[in-house]
Amino acid sequence: MPPIEDHPLRYELSNELHARPFPTVGAEAEAIWLAIKRPNDAAARDREADRQHLLALLDRHGAQHPQPGATHYSGKIGRHDLKWESHTEFVTYTILSAGLGERPFDPAIWAALPEDWLAAAPGQRITSAQVRILKRPGNDATITQALRDWFEPESLAASAVLDDSAVIASDFRIDAGGHMRFAIFAGAGTGPARIGRILQRLCEVETYKAMAMLGLPRARDLNAAMARIDGGLSALLDEMSQETAAPEAALEQLLTLATDLETLMSRAAFRFGATGAYEAIVNQRVQVLRENRFNGHQTFAEFMMRRFDPAMRTVKSTERQLRSMTDRAQRASDLLRTKVEVGRSAQNQEVLASMDRRAALQLRLQETVEGLSVVAISYYGVNLLAYLLAPLAYRAGIEKPTLTALLVLPVIAAVWLLTRRIRKAMH
Repeated sequence: MPPIEDHPLRYELSNELHARPFPTVGAEAEAIWLAIKRPNDAAARDREADRQHLLALLDRHGAQHPQPGATHYSGKIGRHDLKWESHTEFVTYTILSAGLGERPFDPAIWAALPEDWLAAAPGQRITSAQVRILKRPGNDATITQALRDWFEPESLAASAVLDDSAVIASDFRIDAGGHMRFAIFAGAGTGPARIGRILQRLCEVETYKAMAMLGLPRARDLNAAMARIDGGLSALLDEMSQETAAPEAALEQLLTLATDLETLMSRAAFRFGATGAYEAIVNQRVQVLRENRFNGHQTFAEFMMRRFDPAMRTVKSTERQLRSMTDRAQRASDLLRTKVEVGRSAQNQEVLASMDRRAALQLRLQETVEGLSVVAISYYGVNLLAYLLAPLAYRAGIEKPTLTALLVLPVIAAVWLLTRRIRKAMH
């Protein structure tokens, strides 16, 4: 193939598809999972602070550093395998340890993450989990007894996954150590790669479930404010139907309510949008496990349907209600603006009619003044002409009163024509 210039992002985009490979885990192992998130949605994540926190852990074990700007890392810290991933809102740490302790879910494995290092984390724990991976015994009764000992029966979910290659279980409760518990019983023919995929899916289900649940308290907080605004909006709409209501005052109140609604919408938009995305990921991760019922226990999908889906429906309902109230306020605002504009148009018509009446009066007054002006000018014009022509009239034998009488009509006519010509020229 002849040489051709590559797009500058070609390799970066291709490598992104392979950036987060599944871990490989043996059938006798333990794993812990930690997700750290900034406490405030509005506060942007400091990715450099997250990276420096990772480097502090690696330096304790003399491990190699990731590349600058990396969003994932895999390596060994002591006798453990570490996997670090940077996501949009959180970072995750996965610690894999070969072999099983004598005590199920022994918290000693958490010593891989020192307490002072955890205390210096640039964020808060959104979730943490401990996973115990065992070989699946030939007798399922043994698994059932272990599940009774490790988990709360009331919320226990267990299922056979990936064509019965493993059994997974959890009660999705926080134990005394502050962690979720998961168990994986891998079948004899299940290889490390498949076990790693199952482990990754379980950790993703837990993490994205926790992130999605952040939308529920936000929805509950909004309900009180929405109820107050809804009451004010309903009362305002009732007042709008009355003839005595002042549209200008109602419009000002409505704009205040609409502003409050837009503020609520802007504050909740990111969290509600993220909740919807995380919910979709949770459902997809559960679906790809291809669950089958195990010994009559509820499956992970059934647990999510009973416990997780109602919370998500509450969030979606709150979001729909908020959007509906915003649309109502917008429609009411449009109606009020129309009412105000109609009222102002009527006022403008009255003003124009009043101006027309005043113009007509001014015209009549002007005509009256013009008539009086013609009389006054004619009076002075007649007198002036009488004084001017008196000597000539005396020689002709015409008396002054007669001369004055003869001059009145021509002077008046001349003054009237001159005034008319001036007004016509001005217009």
